[in-house]
Amino acid sequence: MVSVKYVWLVCLLIMIGVIAAGFEGAEGAGECGSIPVERMAIKLAPCASASQNTRAKVSASCCAEVQKLGKNPRCLCAVMLSNTAKSAGVKPAIAMTIPKRCNLAKRPVGYKCGGYTLP
Repeated sequence: MVSVKYVWLVCLLIMIGVIAAGFEGAEGAGECGSIPVERMAIKLAPCASASQNTRAKVSASCCAEVQKLGKNPRCLCAVMLSNTAKSAGVKPAIAMTIPKRCNLAKRPVGYKCGGYTLP
């Protein structure tokens, strides 16, 4: 049986985490506005295989997410170079080719992203 003190401690820690996350977003807008880059990176999960292999098919859901993020090249760049992307095995040089592989007409061609340039 779980003690009441333990339950309250867990609730308190969760509340502190939520409050701290709110203050983090309130300090100023990051590359992706008020949404943390790491959270935005999760939205590119459908792009996992395409970001590791240039021969992998880029799914329609991946292209849709890249199109949304591509409206803000700073955000797209930050997401592709994020810790979440790295831990998922994303290869930045390959990830940078996804907008072109999706045949996006309004992609950020020539945008410098880390040591890479979007084709």
